[in-house]
Amino acid sequence: MRFFTFASPSRFYQLAGALIPWLWGTAALLALAGLYLGFFVAPTDATQGDAYRIIFIHVPAAWMSMVLYLVMAGWAVVGWAFKARLASMVARAIAPTGALFTFVALWTGAFWGKPTWGAWWVWDARLTSELILLFLYLGYIALVESIDDTRRADNAGALLALVGAINVPVIYFSVKWWNTLHQGATVSMTAAPKMASTMLSAMLVMTLACWAYAFAVVFVRTRAIVLERERETAWVQALKHPFAGDRA
Repeated sequence: MRFFTFASPSRFYQLAGALIPWLWGTAALLALAGLYLGFFVAPTDATQGDAYRIIFIHVPAAWMSMVLYLVMAGWAVVGWAFKARLASMVARAIAPTGALFTFVALWTGAFWGKPTWGAWWVWDARLTSELILLFLYLGYIALVESIDDTRRADNAGALLALVGAINVPVIYFSVKWWNTLHQGATVSMTAAPKMASTMLSAMLVMTLACWAYAFAVVFVRTRAIVLERERETAWVQALKHPFAGDRA
């Protein structure tokens, strides 16, 4: 099997269709396990009490918001540079899911901030840069949908996504570059975790659930975009009229 075997929209459509049910099932099981660990098994935090449990939703959503933006920008640029139709379709499919995770991160952050900081919102460096990320997602969606010519829309969206990618490291390093209310990283690749193992396990399981959900919904949306863009091709017509050949 060659690396580019599934770069064809028709082959990707078939592969995604086979994977989607498994991804939905995996997402549901992991979410149930992660929520159970986080809300019923993990111990109460000595400082924040039970209010800290929002992190089992907030932190994975925040991680996904940043990673998905970089993935979206990467696929958009691949589609722009190599005129790869499927790459541009995947980029468009990722944008709404990334925007959703960004909104969830901001919303749950507000619920965490109220008991912790005494305010629903502060113009903190990390919160502000995360809000900018939401605007970038919405701007990308609005831009590509406002241009009728598909190729021009994909190219314009790729340029915006590429420029906006600068904001992701700003979000990540904001707690190090500026004196902010937002706490620093609890989980790091270079240091031991600053939380109980049960808390960490719950967070990682929820992160895997978010990944499975993201793959499932992006694949569903990509398949819809493929059908819309390829509607005049023979293979899509065959999907719509599977018995046309038999009647002929």
